[in-house]
Amino acid sequence: MKIRDTVALVTGANRGLGRAWVQLLQEAGARKVYACARDPAAIDAPGAEALQLDITRQDDVDRVARQCGDVGLLVNNAGIIRGGGLLDPQAPDLARQELETNLFGTLAMCRAFAPVLARQGGGAVINVLSILSWITLPNVETYSCSKAATWAMTNGLRAALRGQGTQVLALHVSFMDTDMTAGLDAPKAAPADVVRQALAALEAGASEVLADEMTRQVKAGLSREPAIYLG
Repeated sequence: MKIRDTVALVTGANRGLGRAWVQLLQEAGARKVYACARDPAAIDAPGAEALQLDITRQDDVDRVARQCGDVGLLVNNAGIIRGGGLLDPQAPDLARQELETNLFGTLAMCRAFAPVLARQGGGAVINVLSILSWITLPNVETYSCSKAATWAMTNGLRAALRGQGTQVLALHVSFMDTDMTAGLDAPKAAPADVVRQALAALEAGASEVLADEMTRQVKAGLSREPAIYLG
């Protein structure tokens, strides 16, 4: 899919990676970019059309899908992390919150916009996933559950939308230099670099992009003996 002259919609566009999506889509020649967030006043994106959207509210999702009937590229960037361990007392509640946004909210957007994309000739969906779709680290186990489920959903969506010509791209990345990882001492990818890789992969017709070396190493380790997720 070509970015130039397309109409794109980005969820979670108020900061970090979402802000980079909006800016770089504009630089790549997108004709229009809808920048969505729960609080549209928090969106700093000159030239974009800011919209209120909470992807966990079906009424919001349906309203935006009706309002944005010209979208040819859906970027499902919105997500949350609560930082829970599976045996923590609050684990069930944290897992439900993360699944509600990361899995069910993303799925709601895909379902609502599938017919919109079909009317545009197919278009594309980008789902922002994580290295934690494949491995589980201490204190973020519930988040890993949500991202693993969203990876499985993305693979199913790719098959479900193939018949209408919709490209589905899964973006896997480890740590990025955003507010979410501000207190983490680890190598971090620049959000703009991650977006550039994803847009290049989209235009190349790819189904998956691994945006940093750590993610590439983990993906390669899935079939290792013993597999990396058992370590």
